[in-house]
Amino acid sequence: MKIPALKVNQWLDLWNKVKFDPKKHRAKPSDYFYVFTLQAQALRRLSGIYPRKTQGRIRSTDDLGIQRRHDADRSLEISEFIRFGHPWAGLSKAQRKSDDYADLKKPGWLPTAIVVNILKEGQTRVGKKISALDVIRVAETEAGVSVTLPAGLQDNDWEPSSIPPIEVIDGQHRLWAFTDDIKDGDFELPVVAFHGLDISWQAYLFYTINIKPKRITASLAFDLYPLLRTEDWLEKFEGPIIYRETRAQELVDLLYSYPKSPWFQRINMLGESGLGRRMVSQAAWVRSLTSTFVKRSEGQSISIGGLFGAPAGSDKQVLPWSRHEQAAFLIVAGESFQTAIKNGNEKWQRILRNVREKELFPPEEDQAFSSSHSLITQDQGIRAFLSVMNDLCFLRADKLKLKEWGRSGSAVGQDLELVTEAIKSFKRTTCYGFLEELGKALAKFDWRASSEPSLSDDEKMIRSGFRGSGGYRNLREHLLRHLAGFGDEIGKSAKQTIKRLGYD
Repeated sequence: MKIPALKVNQWLDLWNKVKFDPKKHRAKPSDYFYVFTLQAQALRRLSGIYPRKTQGRIRSTDDLGIQRRHDADRSLEISEFIRFGHPWAGLSKAQRKSDDYADLKKPGWLPTAIVVNILKEGQTRVGKKISALDVIRVAETEAGVSVTLPAGLQDNDWEPSSIPPIEVIDGQHRLWAFTDDIKDGDFELPVVAFHGLDISWQAYLFYTINIKPKRITASLAFDLYPLLRTEDWLEKFEGPIIYRETRAQELVDLLYSYPKSPWFQRINMLGESGLGRRMVSQAAWVRSLTSTFVKRSEGQSISIGGLFGAPAGSDKQVLPWSRHEQAAFLIVAGESFQTAIKNGNEKWQRILRNVREKELFPPEEDQAFSSSHSLITQDQGIRAFLSVMNDLCFLRADKLKLKEWGRSGSAVGQDLELVTEAIKSFKRTTCYGFLEELGKALAKFDWRASSEPSLSDDEKMIRSGFRGSGGYRNLREHLLRHLAGFGDEIGKSAKQTIKRLGYD
């Protein structure tokens, strides 16, 4: 099936001075793009946007961190508009049943273009190469430009045999609106198509289309398009540091409010005095998260970045996890650690359980985890725990198959419901077992703070070194050396981390 297209040349000579870098997924683009029309259902199939039955499964290759997270309510709203136009689409069910409003039905035109990228033959995404059977061929002759679509596309059940040949840059919700029951008539969509455009340029286009006109907030854009989290041009001029702090605060709020979180109602959200040492402040949590999971990178010479904010794995792509999935990861990591301590019988745990102190939490709480004499309830301990969890998982991103999890369902729902959904999904992954073992290994470390009465003078001296700004690094190094003593994957990962951080 061939369709005609227009070639649009759009390039200025001064753009040749722009810095192009394939290593940053920003190879020099073509100096033109194409414009054509395509039947809406066909475009949906070519773009890897399938019926709702696929939403509930874990999809590692269909997403690629390129497409925006799908909001089912938004697509339903557009679908109703397509059928009946405005204002009929906004009427209530009762109003629609009344003949009084029948004259409000109108065509639901969508005249604005869907912006896409057509993959070239041989291109890969997350380790998968586009099949030759699925490649869209673009040919230029004296007669004009023609676009040849894959054979069999006319069949309603056609799906690509590998990865979708089209990546949607802008317009995913409009495509989702074309459900299987919208099939009468001939509804075509205008398409602006780039050819072989590197993914960083796609993120740039998404940002300039959706953010600069103030259509959606910058923070939401980082969730919808994870690649934006690592763009250096954005880092310098558009303020992603503010985004990172905002994201960290959102995560802290979920850790505090989720009932099964180890930190449920244990964070001093307002920085109030008199709440005891077992309540690390929200500000301290935000600083710890922006220094660990939400950081962009460790530094120019050290390559351990933040699992939620830096390119991870061999393909150097950022994990496309939403804030609910990020919170679920932290909650599961903390839960594994808390459970290991509760089930443990280490000397330090027995001592803390017997120290008498005014209870701030219910009596059924394990005091080994919640004691004011434990580093776990102090700023330095939280930072060290998050650092080590981030370090090991970041370096093992490929082996833990982290890119195979996430975006396993719709983004529609209440915050806590979405966290619950994400936790259930995560517990079916390879990484879950690793976090459980890491939690057990961390529970064997002596977490007593220098205030614990039974410590010897030498032990107090060591723990005094965990105080102050230098204490963060000191405790992190002690934890990593403790983990390096294990003979399994935990030990190997810790040794790799120590070497990468220059602690050896």
